[in-house]
Amino acid sequence: MSGQRIHFLYLNIGHFLDHLFVLIFATAAALTLANEWGLPYGELVPYATPGFVAFGIFTIPAGWLADKWSREGMIVIFFIGIGIASILAGFAESPVEMAVYLTLVGALAAIYHPVGLALVVHGRRHTGVPLAINGIFGNMGVASAALVTGFLIDTVGWRQAFIVPGILSILVGLAYLVFLHHHKFARKESEPSHPTAAASGYARNLLIRTFAIVLVTTGIGGIVFQSTTFALPKVFEERLGDLAQSATAVGGFAFLVFTVAAFAQLAVGWLVDRFPIRRIFAIVAAIQAVFLLAMSQLSGLAALLVSLGFMLAVFGQIPINDVLVGRIAKSEWRARAYALRYIVTFSVMASTIPLIGWIHGQWGFGILFPLLAMVAGLIFTVVLFMPSNLDAAIQRT
Repeated sequence: MSGQRIHFLYLNIGHFLDHLFVLIFATAAALTLANEWGLPYGELVPYATPGFVAFGIFTIPAGWLADKWSREGMIVIFFIGIGIASILAGFAESPVEMAVYLTLVGALAAIYHPVGLALVVHGRRHTGVPLAINGIFGNMGVASAALVTGFLIDTVGWRQAFIVPGILSILVGLAYLVFLHHHKFARKESEPSHPTAAASGYARNLLIRTFAIVLVTTGIGGIVFQSTTFALPKVFEERLGDLAQSATAVGGFAFLVFTVAAFAQLAVGWLVDRFPIRRIFAIVAAIQAVFLLAMSQLSGLAALLVSLGFMLAVFGQIPINDVLVGRIAKSEWRARAYALRYIVTFSVMASTIPLIGWIHGQWGFGILFPLLAMVAGLIFTVVLFMPSNLDAAIQRT
């Protein structure tokens, strides 16, 4: 295997671990911590909020440092740092202490998206499929968070659900550091001419308009993504009944849904490299709205199947925004462009956490899914304002 392929594998592992770490608490809170610390689920969930705030605001300094210093060096810090932070979370003795450690996890998790994605797209002409493959690994992290956490809770306790992945991440970081010592990756001064440089005049205005739309859909989409990925283990615990009677079973069904849905990114990545991206985006948003609305009062097997439907569309949206950023931003600014995209996403996601707890405490999840369907409908509406001649404008940049 070539050095470039091995490097891509490390970046994919990083995306996997990034999403796994930020969602360990979601499953632990739903399945055991609420009882252990004597707090209702709705009151415990907001303790995760500072971590998601850090997940957002630290993307900007992470992207700036990566562009000014070393993208690869920042990934080393990510692997080792987030592993240490997760191990510390495994020793938390109270919700407040857990919130402190989750904030540290979030700050280090913020490194990956602006830095890792900039490394993934660097030097590539067709970015849809590489971003989709990388996205699949990220969503496998989402899926595995529920499965691994549920399994470890049932077998060795919730603390090991934080400690074991932390040790693994540190080991991967050390291996990556050794790999970098033996493989030097010089940045190219120029890249394939398609979507990397800002244009002037009419085409430039279209790209600015498109980037604004990306930021808006990123923010709105963050509500749907966070609500579904964070709450799904609790939704399954409440709605699957006899299908899921243990933490492992709940985690297993969440893993199944997230894993199958993750491969939607590969299909969407392939499509956006070959068809008008505006059309693909609108279709994906419409599918989200339909399935989220259908989920409102479902339970049992029907809830499981419909949840797979909306997660296919939720995960399918991810590479679209990333492809657009990769095409519009110049290489030397790309980490910061991704940082801006993800600070919007994660800031919205952070505010969504207490909202989930409040909605669940007041009405349960019955009202959550119609609200998310309305949000997905808003994404569809915003996408319609994307320039219809966007692809031609990109080719002129």
